[in-house]
Parts: sequence; C-alpha cells; structure tokens
Amino acid sequence: MPSPYRALFAAPGSKGFSAAGFLGRMPLSMMGIGVVTMVSQLTGRYGLAGALSATMALAAAVAGPQVSRLVDQYGQRRVLRPATLIALVAAAGLLFAAHYRWADWTLYVFSAGIGCVPSIGAMIRARWAALYRDTPQLHTAYSFESVVDEVCFIFGPIISIGLSTAWFPEAGPLLAACFLAVGVFWLTSQRATEPAPHPREHDGHGGSALRSPGLQVLVATFVATGAIFGAVDVVTVAFADEQGHKGAASVVLALYAAGSCVAGLVFGLLRFKGAPEPRWLLGICAMAVSMIPLLLVGNLPFLAVALFVAGLSIAPTMITTMSLIEQHVPRAQLTEGMTWISTGLAVGVALGSSVAGWVIDAAGAQAGYGVPAVSGAVAVAVGFLGYRRLKRPVPRRGGTVEHHSEREERHVA
Repeated sequence: MPSPYRALFAAPGSKGFSAAGFLGRMPLSMMGIGVVTMVSQLTGRYGLAGALSATMALAAAVAGPQVSRLVDQYGQRRVLRPATLIALVAAAGLLFAAHYRWADWTLYVFSAGIGCVPSIGAMIRARWAALYRDTPQLHTAYSFESVVDEVCFIFGPIISIGLSTAWFPEAGPLLAACFLAVGVFWLTSQRATEPAPHPREHDGHGGSALRSPGLQVLVATFVATGAIFGAVDVVTVAFADEQGHKGAASVVLALYAAGSCVAGLVFGLLRFKGAPEPRWLLGICAMAVSMIPLLLVGNLPFLAVALFVAGLSIAPTMITTMSLIEQHVPRAQLTEGMTWISTGLAVGVALGSSVAGWVIDAAGAQAGYGVPAVSGAVAVAVGFLGYRRLKRPVPRRGGTVEHHSEREERHVA
C-alpha cells in the first residue's frame, strides 16, 4: 500500500472501523445481483428478478436518507442497529418466499423491507472526517474508501453469483445478509471513533440537505448514472447465460469494478489544479461514452475488456462528486448529503435494472445494452443543464461548513 494510504491507519481505531465497514458494504454489491441470480435460477423470469432488485433499490432510496439524517442527529449506534435488524428480517423473509414459491407480492414486500439497510460507506466516511477534518489526510482517506467500494464490487458479485450457481440459489443473498449483520454490529460497537451527533435543536438546522441546489444536480445526474450500473448488472448476467456461461458473469462484473478500483487508487495519489466542476463533467461524459462499445459485444472476452475500460471513469467521478458535496452541504448534514448520492444511484439502479429486464425478456440480452447507453446520454444532458448550479457553492450554509484549502475541497471523496 502506498505510504499516504498506509499512514492513515496510525490513528487509533481506524483499522477496526475500516474493516467493519468493508464487511458491512459487501451486501451493496452482493444483495441485488444475488437476488437477480436467485430468482432467475428459481423461476427463469428476468423481468421479475430485475423488478425485485429495483424494489430494493427504490426502498433504499426512500429510507436511506432518512436513516442517515437520524444518524446525524442521534449517532450511529442508536440508529444503525434497529435499521439493520429490519433489513435482516426482510432478507430472511425474501429467501423463504423465493424458496417456497410464495405469491409474487410477498417477494416485493420483503424486497422493500431490505431497503432499510443503512449506507455504511457514508458512516465510514463520517468517521474519517471526524479524525482528519481540515487536514490533507482526509482526501487520502476518502479516496481510500472509494477504492474499498470498488474492491467490494470486485469480490461481491463473484461470491454472490458463484455461490448461487454452484451451491444453491439462495446462497448469495444469505451470505450478503450475514456480512451486513457482522459489519454493522462490529462497527457500532466501536464507540471511540463514532462521530458526535448534531441534534437539530442544538445546531439550528431544519429540513433536508437536498434543499441545496448543487446537491440536487448531483443527485439527478446520479439517477441516470445508477441506471447504467443497474442495467449493466442485469444485462451482463443474461448475456453470459445466453453464451452458456452464466457463472462467468461474476468475473466480467468484477473486471468492471477492477477498472474503477485501479483508477481510484491512482486518482487518490494525484493532485490537480483548478476547480473540480470541469473534472466532474468530464467524468460523466467518459462514463457515457464508455457504454457505446457494449452495443457491439459479441462474446464474453470482448465484453470483459469493454467493461474494464468503462470502469476506469467511475471512481474518479465519484471522488470528485464527494468533493462537490462538501462544498454544497452543511457539516452537520454531511452524512445525509453523502447518502443522497447513494439514493440517486439507487433510484437509477431500480430504473435501469427494471427496464433492462423487460428489454431482455422482449428482445434478448444484446439489445439490453442499449439501456446503459441511453442512460449515459441522459446523465450527460443533466450534467450540462445543471452545471451552473455547481459553479455556485455555498461555503458557509448556517455557519457549519468551513472554508477548506483548494486541495481539500477538490479531494473530499
């Protein structure tokens, strides 16, 4: 590990909460694709599989910001444990309902309950901020977390799809639920590094962080970006199935995440001059353009190469996005602000996976890659339309967000 990253863990407790965060984030990459694999194995209905994945994402989009808002007010331990228990009970219900072929509506109900899962990535970033706020190490810490996100997406689909195809269909989602339980309860047992809560009656803030115009632009853009991710996941599983190698989908999707992981690791070591807004817009454009080659794929090796290249634009764009959130959201609402980005992605994943599932059922997997291509074009359009709002950050909303050095503002990610 390069020395700037290695130096992060000199802080007491940093290794513990980072490890817990890694386990707690594994379900992010395992649960959705695991449910798609499980349902398609049990029923052969990709439309239903995509719709259930979409239901989980939409439920997370609704519940996630509310959970994070409560965390900002009352602390991680008091909020994360009950929210996680609800998600775990719902996950258990979904596995039973799928296994025993209960009515479809029960699958949707349990999928919605899984949406109560908290945004562990935002919780870990909040702990790093409590340790290194207003220091150059904060940029390095947030960049490291982006790499950890991608590592989860490298190994998560491999484990989830692999278990569900080689062992039994419910194995992938089951292990994802176990990771969630261990990660959250281990994280919340570490009280020394838990950020101090910000009760609304004490800090004077009301309303949602989404009232920020800049955050609205970021969230809207990431709805379209999330549609790319959701569609690519579902279509890739179906494409591999059509090629007669369904289990290979996990490896192909892992390469997609690996491209992002490599780019994020390098990006975190770089220092840039100038404002972050042009780099953010360039990243959105790169993500959109990288979807075009998928329309031409004819075999799995070509698809793997195309997805690896496409992944190179993901982490740098996410890192720059977190930098912009820091400029547009008050400090006391930082966890909520970060979660709204996840919410935008979740809504997009819901739309992308649902539409992709319908397209696959109607026209086949090859046609399904048109969904992420169109989604990328929409993301570019929204980014250009909202660009002016991003050029007008509000550095001291309510006196809670302090001015940072130019480097720190660019690299909070």
